[in-house]
Amino acid sequence: MSEIEKQKPEEEESSTTTWPDIEEELVIPEVLHSEGVKKLHMSIQSEWDYLQKSACQTAAGRALWKHVIHDPLAHLFAGETHLRNLHTKIQTDRLNNAREISGVILAVRTLWFDTRIQAALESFHGEAAQVVLLGAGMDARSYRLNCLNKSDVFEVDFQDVLETKASLVQAAVNSRDDLKMTAKSLVRVAIDIRDNDWFEQLKKSGFLPDINTVWVLEGILYYLSHTEAMQVLKLIADKCAQTSTVLLADFMNKPSATLPNSVFHFYSDWPDQLLPSLGFSHVKLSQIGDPDANFGLLHDPRNLFNKLLRLPRTAQIHPDDGKPCCRLYLVEASGSPPQDNFIENHVSM
Repeated sequence: MSEIEKQKPEEEESSTTTWPDIEEELVIPEVLHSEGVKKLHMSIQSEWDYLQKSACQTAAGRALWKHVIHDPLAHLFAGETHLRNLHTKIQTDRLNNAREISGVILAVRTLWFDTRIQAALESFHGEAAQVVLLGAGMDARSYRLNCLNKSDVFEVDFQDVLETKASLVQAAVNSRDDLKMTAKSLVRVAIDIRDNDWFEQLKKSGFLPDINTVWVLEGILYYLSHTEAMQVLKLIADKCAQTSTVLLADFMNKPSATLPNSVFHFYSDWPDQLLPSLGFSHVKLSQIGDPDANFGLLHDPRNLFNKLLRLPRTAQIHPDDGKPCCRLYLVEASGSPPQDNFIENHVSM
């Protein structure tokens, strides 16, 4: 995902930024120098579009913020080009003493999703559960989250993304002995969720609609058109009438999605009002910088996110500098069928 425009400190103010433990010298893992892996990443750079490449950009963020995100595959998934690009931005931020460090949004977003996935699974009280990652990209949660050890995981994305990912994972397996899958099971499903039959294809791959499910939509909704995004959200909301359902998603507001040269389409200024209208009974919204979406990574109290939190959400333009109020909403929504229907559905399984 693209970084929300950063604001530098004014010259007359002294900075209080405390830099996190991000390596000053970029170390490229040896596996990235192997011929097979280099060919895979050359193909990514020459053949993938901006949406597909965003998966590698996200992996680069997780790799370089490794002091808080322990992802054994992030460097491999990111590739040298994306690692060097982000590392250069971080070094520039150091030189400029910037208040927000490149990659911090990805780090906070990743940690928020990690914690909410675990909490959602715990809310099922040990019952069978599925986790579906729509637009999974280079996500490695099936290899790093222990809370998935009783869950069947489905990774949904384009076929070429999943095939490349599988090849990279195999390269990792061949180069190290300690890589183990933490999920109970993992199924990669080559589907374009913009197609009308994507849910039927998911079921054909083993997804069971009557099983408690956590739907993870990280960094994907805003790449869809309004119609496509609403169709996906409504389909998931409809599952609340069938079984316990949790949706975890991030939403851009209008200023974020409509910046000049933006590649984004769908946005919602009020997802906490939108989702109940679709059928979710409980919705909780957080913003970057909130107590549950901070993780101690926003060190300068004058950072952009804290400034936005002090403004009403209706504000589109910041009164201090005239810049767009670009917000990223982290949203958890859930719902369950009435108890009688829930018991009936599970007795008949």
